[in-house]
Amino acid sequence: MEGNKDEAQRCIDLAVQALAERKIDKAEKFLLKAERLYPTDNAKRLLAQVKSTAGNNNGSNGKERPAAAADEKDTGPRKRVNSDSRNQAPDYTNDQLEAVRKIKKCKDYYEVLGVTKTATDSEIKKAYKKLALQLHPDKNKAPGSVEAFKALGNAAGVLTDAEKRKNYDLYGINESHTGHGNGGGHHGHGQRYNDYGFQADISAEELFNMFFNGGFPQQNVYMRQQRRRQQAREDRDTNNSSALLNLLPILLLIGLSMMSSFFISDPMYSLTPSHKYSVKRETNGLKIPYYVKDNFYSEYQGSVARLEESVEEDFVNHLKHSCSRERNYRDSMLAKARTFGDRDLYRKAQNINTPSCENLQKYLIT
Repeated sequence: MEGNKDEAQRCIDLAVQALAERKIDKAEKFLLKAERLYPTDNAKRLLAQVKSTAGNNNGSNGKERPAAAADEKDTGPRKRVNSDSRNQAPDYTNDQLEAVRKIKKCKDYYEVLGVTKTATDSEIKKAYKKLALQLHPDKNKAPGSVEAFKALGNAAGVLTDAEKRKNYDLYGINESHTGHGNGGGHHGHGQRYNDYGFQADISAEELFNMFFNGGFPQQNVYMRQQRRRQQAREDRDTNNSSALLNLLPILLLIGLSMMSSFFISDPMYSLTPSHKYSVKRETNGLKIPYYVKDNFYSEYQGSVARLEESVEEDFVNHLKHSCSRERNYRDSMLAKARTFGDRDLYRKAQNINTPSCENLQKYLIT
């Protein structure tokens, strides 16, 4: 039965996503499967919610029930339940609160992740991914969830870095258990999560996004850390004469920049007005405005038609890049809403405007 726990949790996650998409039958199917694989309180609660939602939908569609009575059932009681839930019921479950308290009681990073000191890198990542979904502040509203989520991210960030984990195994665990100075009490343990130099190089939210947006590229995650270590070693090995050598590339770049200004001429146009480009023109094809210098008519000897083709190409490319950024942002918000089953966030993400895409479509049609 214990071996089915992960598969059951996957079914629960799929059910939450189906609920966000208003697919009640699909959500019920996954929850029933999760109950068969590994019964949990969370699955039972969600299954009761699904059945209650399905019952309300069937009641509102009944032919023998008068329309007025159906309206009264849909509007009156539902508003009272929502009002009472805001005033009395908390926004979190007992399981969520217990998960936060468990993290706060932990004495070292291995205990935070619920793994042994001999756990492999993949086992640590698997444990983090499971706990991160439970503790993320967007899903878990229990008091202290933000601090617990940060502690979880810090633990995963340290233990998935080979050098940090080695140092933590040598020094961090002993000090976490024996205390430091007068900080041997329970409060001292909470402080020690951020002491002795054992901190991840990225935030808890960045680490979460890496796991749930396409893998865990460890070399890229800790590239900043490796650069800082390399720079520190170079600083210790250099002397006063090396300082002048370090300045030579900068001086060379400055010299090249000054020389290039004598040989590289300004572009003939700009898509935005400025003090230098103050004369407004418009292309004959797409009617795109662009700006030239005061001496354009006397200095430019090339083909105006080719120039305006270049203007239109630059303008359309700019719209394409802006449209791509807008769509990527909207898609990321939709994915986040599906992950946590947040219907309000899902509706907001669907309503995000993409003005560059609309503008691009207008010019492409033209």
